Amino acid sequence: MMKDTLIKAACSGASALALTAAAAPPVAEIRDVPSVLHGVSVPDPYRWLEDVKSPEAQAWMRAQGEATRAVLDRITVRDALEKRIAELSAASGDVVRSLVRLPGEHFFYLKRASGERQFKLVMRRGLGGAETVLVDPERETARTGEPHAINYFAPSWDGRFVAYGMSAGGSEDASLYIAEVATGRLRGEPVPRVQDSPLHWLPDSRSLTFTQLKALAPGDPPSDFYKDARVLWLRVGAPAAAARPVFGPTVTRNLGLDRLDVGEVITQPGSRWMVARTTDTTVPEGKLFVAPSSQLGRPGVRWKRIADASNKVVDIALKGEYLYLLSRDGAPRRRLLQLDMRRPLLAGAKEVIAEPEGGVLEGFSLVRSGVVAEVRQGTSITLRRHAAGDRIGHAVPMPAAGAAYITRAPAYDSDALIYGFSSWTEPSRFYRLDGERSTLAPLAKATALPPLPPLQVSDVLVPSHDGVQVPMTILHRQGLALDGRNPVLLEGYAAYGLSETAYFSAGQMAWIEQGGVVAVVNARGSGVYGDDWHRAGFKLTKRNTWLDGIAAAKYLIAQGYGSPATMAATGGSAGGIFVGRATTAAPELFAAAVYEVGMLDTVRSEESANGATNTSEFGTVADPAEFQALLEMSTYHAIRDGTAYPAVLLVHGMNDPRVDVWQSAKTAARLQAASSSGRPVLLRLDLQAGHGVGSTATQRYAMQADIYAFLLWQMGKVEVKD
Repeated sequence: MMKDTLIKAACSGASALALTAAAAPPVAEIRDVPSVLHGVSVPDPYRWLEDVKSPEAQAWMRAQGEATRAVLDRITVRDALEKRIAELSAASGDVVRSLVRLPGEHFFYLKRASGERQFKLVMRRGLGGAETVLVDPERETARTGEPHAINYFAPSWDGRFVAYGMSAGGSEDASLYIAEVATGRLRGEPVPRVQDSPLHWLPDSRSLTFTQLKALAPGDPPSDFYKDARVLWLRVGAPAAAARPVFGPTVTRNLGLDRLDVGEVITQPGSRWMVARTTDTTVPEGKLFVAPSSQLGRPGVRWKRIADASNKVVDIALKGEYLYLLSRDGAPRRRLLQLDMRRPLLAGAKEVIAEPEGGVLEGFSLVRSGVVAEVRQGTSITLRRHAAGDRIGHAVPMPAAGAAYITRAPAYDSDALIYGFSSWTEPSRFYRLDGERSTLAPLAKATALPPLPPLQVSDVLVPSHDGVQVPMTILHRQGLALDGRNPVLLEGYAAYGLSETAYFSAGQMAWIEQGGVVAVVNARGSGVYGDDWHRAGFKLTKRNTWLDGIAAAKYLIAQGYGSPATMAATGGSAGGIFVGRATTAAPELFAAAVYEVGMLDTVRSEESANGATNTSEFGTVADPAEFQALLEMSTYHAIRDGTAYPAVLLVHGMNDPRVDVWQSAKTAARLQAASSSGRPVLLRLDLQAGHGVGSTATQRYAMQADIYAFLLWQMGKVEVKD
């Protein structure tokens, strides 16, 4: 009875929170282009918005963005939130990521200093050494007027050169550059279409291998974008045209590669082998081959197949005569194997680390005398050190409760390593691990945070629709009254086996300061309990993902954290399925939702550039059963006319290469036409952003302020200025 009263109260207050007619975004014209798939007629009233470069689609999206901007700028708390998020972010100190240590204590990493907009590529010799800025993308931003970002980098083994990729406007369409570390001078010329990071220097540090996507010809479908990629071998200083193809579907035709086998060729000092690995860019499992590295570039390389996708190898590392393989074959929580390359038969591989009891083997790093493993327990990740022959290992003491991740030291020349550590309550810091002892590594300037509300962190299990217990972490200020009136934000992703992990967020802290609650759920589709948990929210079982989300919302309401009048949900990218289907399947539970660069039209997404690679995770419309699952998980197709949907803010970058912006555009148009609640459906577009990769700090602060202000407004906590 109480629940029904709360739902009615939420609906009756909707009109007070709706847009005025003058501020309403433009209406999209309906031009239905239905498809008949396996005997099912699938409507598509806004197919025309998929042609995002057409003048009419551009005009509609720009008008939507302008209308949204006009509304968001009038929310009373919006500017104060942006200022507070920027303050908390600056007070969190410098941000360092992608750290690589080379022999001789040479450190390369990306760093965004406190108060700066973008990450720079820097280097230092020794933890106490002075930093040298190698690449500053802000120089290109100033020259072109378009935001630039470093997408990846790899230093040569001797530290003399560094290869890196840079792209503009969040597009991730990176070109490869090679620079001398000592002088900063570029060697050779940029190589286009090197979009991702599998760069591998040869042991002599004078050449490297990398993966280049093919140039699409006029008339090629966007879904061919990742097909027929080639691994090229290039010597430092040589022109781009001199790069030699050494691996790929159109190069090594005798290996039975698929067109979507995107490859890399891995070499290592001290090893006489090279390993070729493929994935479809979405799932890590693929094909593995080995050959003597002396044969690189020669005709008729004697590649020997080690594994294919059925062997379930998710990561590898090469060291001397051995290949280490992180595998989920017969071990849903993963184990580590060692394969002697002189006898490369997978059946003869030796187990180095056993499948953890009660945890998940998240990752590993080779060190001089053994292995250090990352082991997940819920949202926490701890480290375990394994000496040679020790399959079980022993726990390394951690600074606190939280999540550790090992930074790269690809030479494996030391037993010491650097790891990052984050928690829900403290910003990320780096530590040097020597034996069992962790000491703070001075890689980033740390400052004292301003006084924050004392935080309550609770881990709970939520019974889902089928009785399965789903883990969720709830954050709020201590002493919060559980009276059903608090703003609650439910977050989820639950795809690809990727799990929600403890981290510090300035934006979340700003939300909690407003009296808000953050609830982070590891719904099925994540890997929090290993591969079985992932497969329980995968293709034909994907509905468990959003049903777990609905169960989480009901739990939060039943426990008094919030009510349908103060409940919101959010998810990004593949998490668009989580949030989109939870809020369309149970709209009565939510006041508002945020769909951030969301995968929302899963029936048509296969036709996009990144869509073909995602069929391994979500399914293909070519298969009748998988088509039915895709239709059910598609938010766009689940929307029904005359339904009282919550307010929705759809957030997208116009240059998104991973989830096309038309997915948000079509869903916004459909919701605006169908919803009977009177609540707003707003499309927030950034003309100089993509999927979020490469966005500047100021872009991120503005986006977070818009999101939190929108939610507080729709929960009745703040107003819109006239």
